Amino acid sequence: MLFSLLAPENTTSSSAAGGGSTWMSWVLILGLVAILVVFFIFSNRSNKKRQKETQDMLDAVKPGNKVKTIGGVCGIVVAVDPEDSTFVLETGTEATGYSYLKFDKQAIYQTDATVKKTEKATLPEEDEKSDKADKADEGKGAPAETTETAEGENAAGNAGSAEEKEDKE
Repeated sequence: MLFSLLAPENTTSSSAAGGGSTWMSWVLILGLVAILVVFFIFSNRSNKKRQKETQDMLDAVKPGNKVKTIGGVCGIVVAVDPEDSTFVLETGTEATGYSYLKFDKQAIYQTDATVKKTEKATLPEEDEKSDKADKADEGKGAPAETTETAEGENAAGNAGSAEEKEDKE
């Protein structure tokens, strides 16, 4: 089918079927191109999202975090230099002696650092709604306490009547 698009048209043949198949071939090729463009767009978006998450994780590394580098070196971060995008890693033990290695932040493979997620800013209207909800919850709390007190008195009253029954027997 693709070959028929590239080959020169036969001018001696003037059949309608030949023209229709060429038209269908162009539609098929344009459809495939459209699918590829959509695929590349979604692929690019997911790559950007993954890169942003990785950069956020690298920015979250602070002294005291445990880190494993792409070379397999494990240790604890001692210092971070955001200007050079490097960090100093402490490896070893007290018995064997400590070693300090300086790495580029891009060398981090795994870390226990957590990214702090920012909360969404609330609108003043939402603040008023939350204040009203808090006041409503406070109003609901007071009757619940009196209900518990009433239940406690009922339980005490029932206990008192049970003692009276024992005395009568």
